[in-house]
Amino acid sequence: MNKKEILCGSKGDCADHGYYLFYFGMFQPASRNFNLQDGSDRIDLTNIRIKVISDCMYLCTCGYSGDSVKPCTCAHALITKYQKRISGPLLDRIDIRIEVPRVDYDKLSGDRLGESSEVLRQRVQAARDIQRKRFGLRSLPTSAQSQETLQSVVCNADMRVGEIRQFCRLQDEGQSLMRAAMTQLNLSARAYHRILKLSRTIADLAGCEEIKSVHLAEALQYRPKLMMG
Repeated sequence: MNKKEILCGSKGDCADHGYYLFYFGMFQPASRNFNLQDGSDRIDLTNIRIKVISDCMYLCTCGYSGDSVKPCTCAHALITKYQKRISGPLLDRIDIRIEVPRVDYDKLSGDRLGESSEVLRQRVQAARDIQRKRFGLRSLPTSAQSQETLQSVVCNADMRVGEIRQFCRLQDEGQSLMRAAMTQLNLSARAYHRILKLSRTIADLAGCEEIKSVHLAEALQYRPKLMMG
């Protein structure tokens, strides 16, 4: 397997509803319209509508950029052009970016087992239960452009600014870390709020009531960055 990147939106249901866009950078700019702020998480690719951003994407057109075994055949200028077609506003709406390198034979053939799906399911369910208890009967009106109904806040991904300020408070050490990240990474207001929501989820998975600096640091390292140095 050659090196890819996994990009995940905030809904967290990548396994069930995600689509693989290995060559997303090759689509024409006009066909890559997206609207991820209303909770629908859609990408329109010409006549193809994709729900929920949860994709694997190659780093270049040949698919081997950064691979430890097979050399990339793409010219540097071509890689730069390919990656620059992924717009900054789109990357800003992606919460988790993970590089997936080639898996060595020893790891593939080894007897070591990771966590089972059942154990992972229990951890996720416990975090979801924490969030349901947290938000309880809370509800928020949708935007004026949406239907005139109340939209329940049932998980961290649904939080608006008011909930983020109430439930995503940082300790002094976390405040210093976030302040430095905002300056060094040139984070937008959207990125700031999405990082806090992701930090809240990481803390929930760890069973922590407060967001600690280690949770914030993990959320920060998942932020999409420029793929070319």
